[in-house]
Amino acid sequence: MKYTALANYIQGTYAPVSPRSKDVTSPVNGELLTTVPLADESELQTAVESAKQVFPGWSDLTLRQRCDVFYRYRNLLQDNLEELSRVCHEENGKTIAESEAEVLKAIELTELACSLPNLVAGESLEVSPGFDCSIQQAPLGVVACITPFNFPIMVPHWTIPMALALGNTMVFKPSEQVPISGTRIAELLTEAGLPDGVFNVVHGDKHTVEAICDHPDIEALTFVGSTPVAKSVYARATSTYKRALAMGGAKNHLIVMPDADVEHTAANVAASACGCAGQRCMAAATMVAVGDVNHVVDKVVEQSKALVPGQNLGAVISEEAKTRIEGYITEAVEQGATLLLDGRDTTVEGCENGSYVGPTVLDNVTPDMNIASAEVFGPVLSIIRTDNLNGAVQLENASPYGNAAVVYTQDGQVAREFADRASAGMIGVNVGVPVPREPFGFGGWNESRFGVGDITGRGSIQFWTQSKKITSHWIE
Repeated sequence: MKYTALANYIQGTYAPVSPRSKDVTSPVNGELLTTVPLADESELQTAVESAKQVFPGWSDLTLRQRCDVFYRYRNLLQDNLEELSRVCHEENGKTIAESEAEVLKAIELTELACSLPNLVAGESLEVSPGFDCSIQQAPLGVVACITPFNFPIMVPHWTIPMALALGNTMVFKPSEQVPISGTRIAELLTEAGLPDGVFNVVHGDKHTVEAICDHPDIEALTFVGSTPVAKSVYARATSTYKRALAMGGAKNHLIVMPDADVEHTAANVAASACGCAGQRCMAAATMVAVGDVNHVVDKVVEQSKALVPGQNLGAVISEEAKTRIEGYITEAVEQGATLLLDGRDTTVEGCENGSYVGPTVLDNVTPDMNIASAEVFGPVLSIIRTDNLNGAVQLENASPYGNAAVVYTQDGQVAREFADRASAGMIGVNVGVPVPREPFGFGGWNESRFGVGDITGRGSIQFWTQSKKITSHWIE
């Protein structure tokens, strides 16, 4: 085992080892990395009590004092960039370069939290002679953060810096498939000076998630995962009167118009479809080919062939995921799709026990095929043909999801029409992965998000606080 067995991190220290645990193996080569505890309700209760106990002291600090911790933490992320990137690569399977980009995004998110004193300055107004009204943003209390396997460092930072800097205390449950990064986050926060108990890590499985949703002392939670689970978490959490924001899956459509720049579009589409092995909710899943764009399709296949598993294309998270993804490909071919590039049965020399799927391109996919609507979550691009922009927009609008929608064109009028009509929260024009930079928030529409607001950016301030309106009358 490469790393020591993990334990829950509560009140600034490691808790006793849980009776239940799970092996964590690397999708890169099948190596046993560690074991992760699967907490029961009593361990969650200890973490919540710890967070509840220190909430008054933490929230009583000034916003600037709390942000000072995150200035130091930001520098620790930068100092430990190489180590964090390696851990992310080992437990998730993405390439070192992709892992490093993920840590850099976490730094960007932390920097936004550091700027909170400039973002949440209170409002005050003399509303009538002798009467003043002001607004303050107050923290909620104990909150929770539940994250998926695909971005073990970046996605937790969608929530952790903002929620804590705004004065809340937290219980964090990382995915049991990638738990090492979550533990390192806790250690670095402690090193940055975060008081013990403000941030607690409770490892576990779906039973732990359900217990978090049910716990009466947890005021709010964020969740990121598949749409069926996000929908279940949102319903369960809100049934106990919590605030909840649950981010689900996606089926993003990339519309390629005949006037699209060939080289840029092909490279962009291939990178969007296969980056992070396709395991991201902003990945290109469907390319909608409008009119005669065969020259672009040919170039997409050429660019995809340049992505080599084990070199510039990482592993998928597990052997089970590999089997599931390859099943979608086989089913699509059986239903009549044209296989332009086949990534099935991929192995990497020296990593024969790894979980790899090569880049795959399927043409002549039709909307009635399962692969046209299911979230494959692998390096698989489906191409659907249509005659005009209106048909492309109808295809995009028919998807129940709504994370991203992209158009490739040199026509500004086409770009504007598509942006206006697309049913998605994040729109790209010649940008294959239109993730907003901070302070613009991340958030989809439809069944890609359950709850109100964005999980990052300025919108997250409203989620993690409640406003206190103060009316004062001073009598002379």
